[in-house]
Parts: sequence; C-alpha cells; structure tokens
Amino acid sequence: MIELLIAFGAGLISFLSPCVLPLIPGYISYISGSSINILIEKKNINLIPIILFTIGFSIIFIIFGAASTFLGKVLLQNSNELRIFAGIVIIIFSLHIIGIINIKFLNYEKRIQTNINKNLFSPILIGMAFAFGWTPCIGPILGSILVLAATEENLIQGISLLFSYSLGLAIPFILSGYLIQKFLIFSKNFRKNINLVSKIGGTILLITGILIISNHLQALGYYLLEVFPFLQKFG
Repeated sequence: MIELLIAFGAGLISFLSPCVLPLIPGYISYISGSSINILIEKKNINLIPIILFTIGFSIIFIIFGAASTFLGKVLLQNSNELRIFAGIVIIIFSLHIIGIINIKFLNYEKRIQTNINKNLFSPILIGMAFAFGWTPCIGPILGSILVLAATEENLIQGISLLFSYSLGLAIPFILSGYLIQKFLIFSKNFRKNINLVSKIGGTILLITGILIISNHLQALGYYLLEVFPFLQKFG
C-alpha cells in the first residue's frame, strides 16, 4: 500500500515539476487543436483528447513498470543485493532532484516532433511520444518508481505501481484542461514554489531509498495501516 501512495505522490510531483507544469497550457492547446484564448472562452471543453493523451503516456509508463518488474524477477536470486542497489539508485536520483548533486544526462530533454493527423487515436500516440520526451524533471522521479517496481514480487504489483504513478500525473492534467481558467491563475501563482515542491519530492524519495536499503519500507506501510485503517480498502 505504501508503495502505491509513494508512486501516486511521485506522479503529482512530476506534474508540478518545472518541465511539465509551465507547459501544460501549451500541451492542452496542442492536443485540443485550439488556442488558449479560445479554450478560455469555451464554456465546455472537449476532455476526450486530453483523457486519450493521458492514456497514451500511461501505457508507456505501465510497460516500463512491467519490464522493470520482469527484470527484477530475473535477478530474484540476488534479491537482497537488488533491494540495496534499488535503494542506492533512488537515493542518487533524490539527491539530483533536491539539487545536492547534478547528473548531467538527466538534464537533457528529448523534444518530440509530432506530425500525426488529428483523429481519435492521435492524442494517444502523442501521449506515448511525450512519455519518452519528458526527461529533465520527471526522469529521476519516474526512474525511482521504476527501480521500486523492479523490487516487486510479480508483474501485477509492478504494473500497479506505474498505474498509480500515471494516475497521479493524469488526474491533475485532466482537471487543468477542465478548469483551464483557474489553472492558468494557479500555474502563474505556483511557479515561485516549483523548486520547493521539487525539494520536498526529492526528500520523500531520499527517505524511501533509505527505508528500502534498511528493509523498513514495509514496516512503515504496516504502521500507516494501523494509524489509518481506511487505507486497507485501497490495497
């Protein structure tokens, strides 16, 4: 349960990251085929293309999660070493997010140029393309969740992790399209806090990495279930 909460939170932090949040209006405009001014004037925005776009990037992330868990199962005979390695990688990613270290290749963003004809499937394909291109800020966060997925015992758990991560990224994306006027105000006011959110997200991942290395992540999950019994309904 705790892993799913961490993954969902990681998705939310990815949405609020400097390479995603400021560009959301542009993404929505491109996906819907309308300018921001036109979208603001519309009373009812067609959310279908936006939802399909989120399905597109979710498909890629979930495939990544399944692949990571499969690789982890192959290395299952060295499960203790894999757990320690996963914790170390997550800690390194978290230190990059916080800003303590700088991993240069994580500061590269692949720009995806799409010339796909607009039809029912094009938002899905565009979403899948952008999933490969969002690397500077969500790369370390996504990578941490993928490493976490590699430590899971079966594919269902790995897929669930990346589904939860995708949900954390997709829900605010869809809401920002539905409430585009309010989102533009929120985005403008929130930008000054983006670095703070990144540091908070990095700190959460740092703690997660330490708990994984010390093999106390599950113990934290059990503790949270005792304190918040209603969480058992979501597990």
